[in-house]
Formats: sequence, C-alpha cells, structure tokens
Amino acid sequence: MLLAAFVLAPSARADFPNLYGTDLPCAAQPANGNVRLCSGTTKTWDGTKIDVNVILPPAPSAGTDGPYPLIGDFHGWGDEKIGLNDQTQGWAEDGYAVFSMSDRGWGESCGANDPEKAPVNPACAHGYNHLMDDRYEVRDAQYLISLLADEGVAEPRRIGATGFSYGGGISMALAALRNRTMLPDGSLVPWQSPDGTPMELAAAVPQWPWSDLPYSLMPNGRTLDYVADAPYRGPDGKAPIGIEKQSFVSGLYGTGLTASNYAAPGTDPQADLTTWYGLINAGEPYDSNPLANSIVDELTAHHSSYYIDHSEPPAPLLIQSGWNDDLFPPDEAIRFYNRTRTQYPGDPISLFFMDDGHARSQNKPADEEAFRARQDAWFDHYLKGEGAAPASSATALTTVCGDASEGPFTAPSWRELSPGEVRFSSTAAQTVVPGSGDPSIGTAFDPIKNQVSGEGPCSTASGADQAGVATYRLPAVPAPGFTLLGSPTIVADLATTGTESELAARLLDVSPAGTERLVARGLLRPGGGATVFQLHPQGYRFAGGDVVKLELLPSDAPYARASNAQAPLTVSNLELRLPVREHPGSLEGVVQAPSPEVLPPGYELAAGYEETGATPISTRRVAGLTKLLSISGGRQALRIRLRCAGAGDCAGTLAIAARHGRRRVGLARGRYSLPAGKPRLLRLPLSRGGRKLVAPVLARRAKAGRKLRVVVTLTDAGRPAALRLKRSIRLR
Repeated sequence: MLLAAFVLAPSARADFPNLYGTDLPCAAQPANGNVRLCSGTTKTWDGTKIDVNVILPPAPSAGTDGPYPLIGDFHGWGDEKIGLNDQTQGWAEDGYAVFSMSDRGWGESCGANDPEKAPVNPACAHGYNHLMDDRYEVRDAQYLISLLADEGVAEPRRIGATGFSYGGGISMALAALRNRTMLPDGSLVPWQSPDGTPMELAAAVPQWPWSDLPYSLMPNGRTLDYVADAPYRGPDGKAPIGIEKQSFVSGLYGTGLTASNYAAPGTDPQADLTTWYGLINAGEPYDSNPLANSIVDELTAHHSSYYIDHSEPPAPLLIQSGWNDDLFPPDEAIRFYNRTRTQYPGDPISLFFMDDGHARSQNKPADEEAFRARQDAWFDHYLKGEGAAPASSATALTTVCGDASEGPFTAPSWRELSPGEVRFSSTAAQTVVPGSGDPSIGTAFDPIKNQVSGEGPCSTASGADQAGVATYRLPAVPAPGFTLLGSPTIVADLATTGTESELAARLLDVSPAGTERLVARGLLRPGGGATVFQLHPQGYRFAGGDVVKLELLPSDAPYARASNAQAPLTVSNLELRLPVREHPGSLEGVVQAPSPEVLPPGYELAAGYEETGATPISTRRVAGLTKLLSISGGRQALRIRLRCAGAGDCAGTLAIAARHGRRRVGLARGRYSLPAGKPRLLRLPLSRGGRKLVAPVLARRAKAGRKLRVVVTLTDAGRPAALRLKRSIRLR
C-alpha cells in the first residue's frame, strides 16, 4: 500500500510563486537556507477565513518542483499558526512541505485580535472557536491540505500530522479519520480533494494529546490501563460525570477568553463554551442536569478522537505524553493504544513517555531531542519510504529531579515495560472526612501555581500525615530502590452515603528528612462497594530508604474542584499495586510477579494481558492482616488478627518468620478459614526454633526492647500470589 501511494502520485508542478490560487505569495528565505515561506489567509470549505503558513523546500536548480510529502504542524491552545523554526526549516530542507494554520477563532483566523473578525468580515461569521471539532477545525485542515494536493504541492497519500496539546488533539483526530471526513451532521464520507483526488493520512505523531476530552477535563476514575475499551460513561453508559480539574479548566477558559473568539452564549449549542464553562465550574450535581449530560455527549461525539468510528484502523501512530502532565496525562494515549492493539493486532502504534508536557513537566531539552529523532524516523519511513519500519513499542524516560532522566527503557508493549509489581495491603477501615487535608500541600502540588514557582514535579511539602485523610505507608524502600513504571492501582472497598462525592488519591515519596514529593495523582467519583481505580501513570525511581505513601483525600484542591456534596467515605480492605521495572524476586522478594488484573463488570482485558489474567471484582474475596498483636511468653503462641473481605468465605495459610543472623527462622505457621465480614483472632503455636529465638528477647527487662521484626506470608485462595508483609511484633 505504501509503495502504491508513491506510484500513484499526481504529476509534478514546475513552480510555486503562490499557493491557494494567489492567496499565499511564496518567497525564498535566504537566512533560513532558502526554504520558501508562503503566508497569508485563504478560505476553507464553508468560506471561513483561515490564516495559513506553508513552508516548501528550496527551489530545485533542476528537475521538478514537487509534489512533496507534507507534514501538518498544528499549534497549541492560545497560540496561532507555526512559522519558520529549527524543526520546520529542517523538515523543509529534508524535502517536506510543511503546513500550519491558525485554527478557527485564533490569530488571524477570526481570533479575538483579528481586525476582520465578525461582524466586520462575513467570512468570520462561523470563525469562532469550535473546541477542535472534527466537523470544523479538523475538516479545515483536511480541506486546506487537499487543495495543496490539487495544486501539485503535496502528495495526497504521503501526509503526516503532529503538534503539541491542542495540536496533539487534532493530530489524533486526523489519524483516527485517516481517509475520511466528518460532515456537519456527523456522518463520515471519503476524504477527497475538491478535484476528487483520494486523500489519506500516512502517519501521525501527536504530542501531549487528549483522546477523550470529557475524561481529560473531568475524570471519573473509570479508565484502566489494562482494558480493551474504556469509554467515559463506562461499558453500560451509566458511569457518573467526573470531577473538574478546576485550576486547568479555569486557566484554559481565561486564555481563550482573551486570545480566542467564543460564540456568543446561546447562539450555537454545539460550541457554547461560555455556557459550558459556567455549568461545569458551578459544580455538582451534574448527572441530574440535562445540559451537563448533553455537554458530555457533544464532547465525546465530535471533539474526542477515541469516539470516532473505528471500523477502520488509524494511521500509524507514535504518541508522546508526559508523566507529570496533569492536563493530558499518559492515560489519554494508553486508552487509544489498547483499543487499537486489541482490535487491529500488528497495526503500527507506539508510545513514548517522558517528563515532557503541560505543567508540572520539566521539559528537558535532552529528552526532547531524543524524542525528535524518533519522530523524524517515523515520518521518514511512513511519508518517504526511507529506513526500516519502526517496530511498535513503548519507550520511557523517567522523572528525575536535578539530573538527567533515566532511560530510555523500551519494551514491545506498554504491559512489558513493568515485569514486576510491589504490593501493599491494609484491611483496616479509614474514614476520609469532608473538608480534611492541608490546603498548603494542595497548593504546592497544583500545576498552575507550580508553573509560577517553576519547581515542576520536584516541589516538596511536609510529609506528616494529615488528619481526616486515609493514609497508608509502605515499609522503607530497600536499597538500591525500585522504579515505578506504570499506573499505581488501588483495589478497595468503599462505603459512602453520597452520590456526588469525590476521592482524590496522591502517591508520594517521603524522604528520610520528612519532606514529600508528589509522584502520581488520580481522581475518582466513587460509587461504593468493591472498587478498582488507577492513578495516572508515572516513571519514577524510589530511592532506598525513602517511604512510599498513599493518601486518599476528599479533594485535591485547587487542582481539582471540591464537591458541593461531599459525604464521609470509608475505605477498607485496600490493596495498592505498583508496577515496577525490576523483575520478580528482586529486593529479596519485595518485587513480585504481577497479580491478575481486577475487572469491573463489562470490561475486557486488552491485548497483551492474557498471560497475567483477570479477576472479576464481583468475586473478590481475600483475607488480610488487621493487626499483628503479640507473642506471649507464657503461652508460647503468636496471636494475629485477620479479616475476610468480599463475597464469600476466605481460606488459606499463614507463615511468620524472622531473621537470626544470616538465616531465616520460621516462628509459626497454620491454616485459617474465615467467614466474610468479621475479624478473627488466631493463635499459632511457636515452632521449636521460634521458641529458642524469642526466649532471649522476652528476657529483656525493658519492655521497649521486646520487639521482633518478622515477615508474614499470607497465601490466600482469593489472591493470585502470596502476600508478604514486613511487620514488628511485641513480645510480652
């Protein structure tokens, strides 16, 4: 197919003094290697005025001038068309034509500061911001690129798309549409030029994109990085509307209010950004509000690449997202990636994750250079036929403060980046109290406030536990540490009386000095009962001696809007799973094999997770340790309390061991069978070796010294693998 695209290209044109008829005059740029810049405004498919730049290779001294493979380079929110820079000049010098436009409602495309915006120029009557609508902004790009094909400038099937943020969103949509165009009624037709030439996107490299706009702006916690399909409203369409990322949404709206052109409220219900913002920012209730539901329907139908008809595979995709991008985190890429790999095995799609994106990202030049090489190789192969086909893969450069990023680490798939897992569990119930949490910590970790301070993901706060917040601390990380490389996953039982509450999760790295750094965060609109949800993915190394801390709060303000109807929320039987780069058995068994994934009703595993397998959340029943009490000298027995959680009874074995010099001594072991719901105290007789080990400890006069470090191995029928916990026990 790729070779056919080269052979069927139209005949070349000799010269390009102007483009789009005479709308864009072209001139060589001696200071930029004599590449040619063609700049000006022209009309798109519905007559709206669009401001365009086209950069062409230097005029050839002999032979034909074009047609050229073309790269569409699209701008971010608040910006306008992209001109000459090192990258666009480099592409033109390498034989590409480069296209860029100011999207509707920005710059001289009828933007806020365009002197010709409506009502001055009738060509701006529909030139307001449609929020990257597949039927408008995306179609504008397709139409204007197809005119270049008709003029002999561009090869109609050797077209690429790239861009950051808002430009990443349009690149995703162009890849999903591939050879189709969406009309104003939402129907899809073949993408053709005005002269009838078939058009097709050959490759896309979106950077910092979204795939599901409602989820990226108002996440509800229903996206999982191991499922084949993750729609915003869930498989049954009943998942609740989520929690506003308030600091970002407010900032974005304010930027557009100043620099863009919004439709007057009430004039276009499919692009009524001012009314939408007012409703979202007012807060709950959402689900009972018909307008809130219609906004979600509109944003999924026409503004999110994930919901474009996928009966055809997308164009080859290399997607770059940032670990610390709190606006469009890696989930937005993984969602699209998983469905594509599951539906179209072998279709070219790759991921590249690094600390590069919206706030709180560091955006290190060395990391960007590494990615740019991958981007160029992707375009060179799919647009020019040069080089070997890039292998589909997942690549990661980690978050590092004060030094170069670690990596790149590359695997054939997202799943294979993290062969090991670190787990922690706690059966004890903790209550998340409305209004709890230290506001100063929330401010330290807010992406917009953080952008002003410039600390990015390296910002720190007090690591002290907060009152009214569910807090879980893992044992100190063994040397030399481990590297988180994936999505922290929480499986827990939640109980709440409200339907409009929120649960904010923060994964933190607490240093020996007592300060903490935010590693990952996530938002959930809880529904109660057995629940699985994930924090945004991260690549981060926990150093030996640091403590991994999980906080569950009623809000992550000012980043996330606090609920208008927050109710107390009780968390119990929590399990935290951390995917890590280290292999099972590392760190003296702290790193284990990954557990089977927990599947809520209606979800299916994505391709690549078959070996790990899945456990339906409805059948989850596990025993957990509520308290390790003591060893009694008189009774020579170890007392331990367990609780069974889930739908059904629990059964399994317990083994408790301690180190004596270089060898491990088994203290006690036994079996258990527990009914669901109630804790039970077990007494396990000490082994002969155990009695010998504890005798000198019991003989100590000071009660404070009567402690012993042990490892509890709990092998439960409901768990995929044995749970190993390090604990201190009292001897008396």
